[in-house]
Amino acid sequence: MKINFIVIGKSNKYIKEGILEYTKRLRKYINFEIIEIPALKNSKNLSEKEQKKKEAILFEKYLKNCNNNILLDENGKQYSSTNFAKLIKNKTVSGQKCVNFIVGGPYGFSDELLARNYEKMALSKMTFSHQMVRLFFVEQIYRAMTIIKGEPYHH
Repeated sequence: MKINFIVIGKSNKYIKEGILEYTKRLRKYINFEIIEIPALKNSKNLSEKEQKKKEAILFEKYLKNCNNNILLDENGKQYSSTNFAKLIKNKTVSGQKCVNFIVGGPYGFSDELLARNYEKMALSKMTFSHQMVRLFFVEQIYRAMTIIKGEPYHH
């Protein structure tokens, strides 16, 4: 199974260093790719709604290639690390070819995208910057893999 982590815009250099560390570690467990969609140009001239709609169009190309899309959304289901590992394991053993985890832009997802029958997952009740979410999520994927393999990273 392949896990795609789809985000808008580039990571800053400090976040990128942490992400790189965990993506290196993940190589021995699973096919994992971060897909960075370029940020919208002139987004300051767009309303919040217009920005979310344009971002949804950019996501579309990647959502069509995988029938298992999970939106990281503040109103989504929350998982403990062990339950998240179970989710990943279940998707792996059910024969899924890929899973897309998607982070919206600064305003989240368009109403149209949220209305689709995609799973929704929240990392916390707290709000994190889009930069931090990237690092937290990649670490959680790594943690999930070590839980699945019974390794001591997760105490």
